[in-house]
Amino acid sequence: MSMTLGVSVSSTRAGTRKFVDRSGIGIVMKKPFHRIISLYGAHTENLFSLGLNREIIGVSRNEAYPPRAMTKPVFSYHDDAEKFLAARPDLVLIRPMIARGYKNLVAKLRRAGVMVVSLQPRTIKEVYSYWKNLGLLTGRETQAEAMIKQFKRGIGKIRSLVKGIPVAKRKRVYFEAIHSKMRTFSPSSIAMFALRTAGGVNVAEDARARHGTNIAAYGKERILFHADEIHVYLAQRGPMNRIRIPLIRNEPGFMAIKAVREGEIYIVDEDIVSRPTMRLLDGIWEIGRILYPARFDTANMPSVQEGIEK
Repeated sequence: MSMTLGVSVSSTRAGTRKFVDRSGIGIVMKKPFHRIISLYGAHTENLFSLGLNREIIGVSRNEAYPPRAMTKPVFSYHDDAEKFLAARPDLVLIRPMIARGYKNLVAKLRRAGVMVVSLQPRTIKEVYSYWKNLGLLTGRETQAEAMIKQFKRGIGKIRSLVKGIPVAKRKRVYFEAIHSKMRTFSPSSIAMFALRTAGGVNVAEDARARHGTNIAAYGKERILFHADEIHVYLAQRGPMNRIRIPLIRNEPGFMAIKAVREGEIYIVDEDIVSRPTMRLLDGIWEIGRILYPARFDTANMPSVQEGIEK
């Protein structure tokens, strides 16, 4: 039976633990995994944050953080299953895009006895469950709980900086996800959680997610409908959106947008505003500095540690 990722972990006989992954596959385990290949940078980053290192025997092609990740052997979902099997993994972590697009690879690994788990949270509530499930898979449940507590402390500190700003005086923001397709983020997404936590008001609250993702089609006409009320034009930059400020400024019709006319265009790294890692605190802080520099520039940023326990 297909269930939502993040349901409570349950116990079965003799200490066996189980949960359901993003693909609706029941994951049943009796002991933690110790030879892990991660095919998504957020999974990799979180494994290191849980204090793992030698257990990580392979990573994806697009790793950027922490630096230790870039010293690991590289794997891709384009590789043959034989390359994976030669490394003798007991767990391969993927995300739904891989599960849908590379079914043959996933099937071959599973037939060979390798556990393949698809994880990708879409909301902040699911992020906490995702961290718990990573902790369960790796025997780092205590560290996962510590991550959640540390993250929530950081969120509390940031909220305390903006709670005194009246709603009427909060900056209204258009948050771009993909410029070429005029797409933003769904209101429930991790990126919009970051914006709200930093004290911003999303002008595209009526955006709706596409195909079960966090990305929402919006369109130029709807953006320009809000032109006079957009105080800040914010865009993520990364593989999905290779954007530069001049491209936004010179977009036909965009000079009608208040933020564009006044030079209030800012770009933030996709890795720290859209990914479910501890560095989301960095992204929220960066957005806060953009929106309310007087409040954030004089405060101390919450600590984001690479590892909860070494």
